[in-house]
Amino acid sequence: MAFVLRVDERWPIIAPDRHRTASMPTVAQQLQTAREAQSLSIDDVADLTKLRTDHIRALESGNYEIFSAPVYVRGFTRTYATVLKLDVSQILETLSMELTQEPMAQEDHPDHPHTKGLVEFAALYLSRINWKVALPIFLFFALIAIGSLGVKLWQHQQSKDPLENLGEGIYQADRPIPSSYLPLRLSTNDVTTRP
Repeated sequence: MAFVLRVDERWPIIAPDRHRTASMPTVAQQLQTAREAQSLSIDDVADLTKLRTDHIRALESGNYEIFSAPVYVRGFTRTYATVLKLDVSQILETLSMELTQEPMAQEDHPDHPHTKGLVEFAALYLSRINWKVALPIFLFFALIAIGSLGVKLWQHQQSKDPLENLGEGIYQADRPIPSSYLPLRLSTNDVTTRP
């Protein structure tokens, strides 16, 4: 496969020739060749793409087994090819052909169903959320829920009888008091009035 080198003011653009040959280089070879042609180190690419250096090395060596799913391989390759100014659609087409030959690609194939767990399901849908919009909305509803819960608790506390759990008397002697110390009951006849 022949490469066409086009020079831009900022970056050289390396685009694979559209003619497909039998000795076409792999995606890994194309990524490594493009990076080296632009005199970029793996650390430079890691800074530009925000990918880990071990992932970049794995993409350049064609070691796709370290990725947990083919979707990560495709996404990282798309990001890497975009930074290197390669033809992303052609790179992804070649990658798809390579992945269909890999055993890891069987996980996404419809003939080989892969049961996904709850965590994978939740992670997939949470990754699709626009958090710049969803987070303020979520916080707004969370504050409303907490506020209404606080009001309900306060109303319940206010309607509750404060003497509900109070016993029969407040004072309880440590030992019984003999009846001789208790005051006598006086009848109204025994009471003398003072002039």
